[in-house]
Amino acid sequence: MIARRNLPPVHVDVMTVPQPLTKIGDLARQVQTVGFSGLLFTETGRTAYLNAAVASQAAPGLDLSTGVAVAFPRSPFVTAACAWELQEGTGGRFRLGVGTQVRTHVVRRYGATFESPGPRLRDYVRAVKACFAAFRSGKLDHHGDFYDLDFITPQWSAGPIDAPDPKVDVAAVNPWMLRMAGEVADGVHVHPLGEPGYIARHVIPNVAEGAAKSGRSPSDIALIVPVMTIVGDSDEERHRERELVRASMSFYGSTPNYAFIFEQLEHPGTTAALREHQKAGDIAGMASVITDDILRHFTTEGTWSTIADGIADRYAGHATRVVNYFGAIAWAEDPRYLARWKPIANAVTAAV
Repeated sequence: MIARRNLPPVHVDVMTVPQPLTKIGDLARQVQTVGFSGLLFTETGRTAYLNAAVASQAAPGLDLSTGVAVAFPRSPFVTAACAWELQEGTGGRFRLGVGTQVRTHVVRRYGATFESPGPRLRDYVRAVKACFAAFRSGKLDHHGDFYDLDFITPQWSAGPIDAPDPKVDVAAVNPWMLRMAGEVADGVHVHPLGEPGYIARHVIPNVAEGAAKSGRSPSDIALIVPVMTIVGDSDEERHRERELVRASMSFYGSTPNYAFIFEQLEHPGTTAALREHQKAGDIAGMASVITDDILRHFTTEGTWSTIADGIADRYAGHATRVVNYFGAIAWAEDPRYLARWKPIANAVTAAV
């Protein structure tokens, strides 16, 4: 039996990379059956929006979100229209999550513009919200630093829907982006390297500052936090998950923008060491840089009977939604995996 504590309720979601459309319905139904609150789609080689559309019809009542879709390759109007239809299709259970990605992907893979990504994303979010208003009113009027939108006709409008406007969340790491998110967005997708100390030192105060600028309360801004877990009743079971987390962290940690996170945890030079191995094509060497001591800052570890309390202890009071980072990957290898999370999801989500 999982012990429950007097903690605020937290929604528990599952993250997945987009799947072939013939498979995503099965995953959505399994996620819903287990008792998770929602399913969150990243965007890699396949599109997040098409996966969300299929999931919305396969598992009615399941919260769905993009976490995150790449913003700049799509115009704000196209993104707004996709989100609007998904909000209608889910009966008001869709959240639009967008992010900048990085220059190489945006310019060389998507053929889009990346100049001034932070201010551009700020204007992008406002433009998307202006499109939502236009779908209801028939009048489009947004004139920002990067986007000018002022033409819409009934034929080219999605029209009103019987649901609130979708919430718009952004991925943010540095202080400026976090303040921007607090000012113009409805939620923040915290980076997978966002351990609880980082959330307390950087995310919460900067989001609060941005929210105050727009006359809102920090509680109006959802904090969506990916959770890397190492769970198992045996050393062998936990070892497999530990190495999966270690490999993922070595990938994320090689990005120079995230070096400060390791430095503040008294692990200076981590990113530099990772990049040296990366340049040499030494994947195993990259993983070796992420020691168990580093791992403990970023992971929640426990047995199947204790992991719920571990997640609640780390994130209750900070996160609005916690996202099972590896659940869909494990499900693809073993369809029984998600079912083991049923009591955990219920325990973390429950208001006690």
